[in-house]
Amino acid sequence: MRDFDLNLLRVLLAVHDAGSVSAAALALGVSQPTVSTALGRLRRIFGEPLFIKTAIGMTPTARAQALAARSREVLAKVDTEILAGDRFDAQQVVGEFTFAMSDVGEMVFLPRILDSLRHLAPQATLRSVAVTPSELSRAMAAGEIDLAIGYFPDLDAAGFYRQKLLDHRFVCLLRADHPLRDERITLQQFLELGHAVVRAEGRSQEVFEKFLERQRIERRIVLRTPHFMSLPVIVGKSDLIVTVPHAIGHYFSSIGANIRMVEPPLPIPCIELYQHWHRSYHHDARNRWLRGLVAQLFSEDRDEWPYPFARTASGAGAARTGPEA
Repeated sequence: MRDFDLNLLRVLLAVHDAGSVSAAALALGVSQPTVSTALGRLRRIFGEPLFIKTAIGMTPTARAQALAARSREVLAKVDTEILAGDRFDAQQVVGEFTFAMSDVGEMVFLPRILDSLRHLAPQATLRSVAVTPSELSRAMAAGEIDLAIGYFPDLDAAGFYRQKLLDHRFVCLLRADHPLRDERITLQQFLELGHAVVRAEGRSQEVFEKFLERQRIERRIVLRTPHFMSLPVIVGKSDLIVTVPHAIGHYFSSIGANIRMVEPPLPIPCIELYQHWHRSYHHDARNRWLRGLVAQLFSEDRDEWPYPFARTASGAGAARTGPEA
């Protein structure tokens, strides 16, 4: 029984339902001798004939009747749960999708993802987490985090796949009634102003800080803070300038804060935003569906924060770093 051929059960059901060897062979798309041989194998396996030849065809024995009922259940499970492949029905999901994101990443990605899941996976919940780089790798390998979305340079190592979503640029923020009124400040003005510097949990600010180091540009730093959300009060009531991802500037300037965006005087590289997943889940139907949704929602063509300043080939925001996915 260890090497039992499930195709024998298909023959049993075909003969049981059709009532003859010829009709069963036609239904299965095989020859009559093939069906007869299969019936012989079934007789030897179970130690008795399963069908009796009568004037009206092949009549199943009581044993065959019992086997047919069980075989139908077994084959249905094989066809729907094994041979049909790895299926995923988002409408039936009652579990949790977990993303690794920074606070900026939440502003960029979560609103659109939440809105889509509300329609496509209405019973699912979404969780966003912030973890250390070493913990992130472990959690993704263990399946505790489905996707890391945003700027995660540590996940470029072997063991992870990534897909480019979009570029995100930097802007400078000043208070709305700042004495500097131009849309773009000069490098001299940039260096003379006092700067607020954000050291948040997210990694996006690294792009800007490393760019300044390479250019050997030193600012006059007046304030260091780990929080983006305090900027409207701090910058809005001072003459400080701060350089942040565009999504932050767009949000603050759109909610009536005493903030306005100005174009940086430097060709700061873009933040290249990716979605990352562990190779163990590359073929997982649930993960494939989720990252397919993210890829549909976010691309350069659907960037919700188009850069507000005109760019030239040598202008601010034109430079890019990092390999293409």
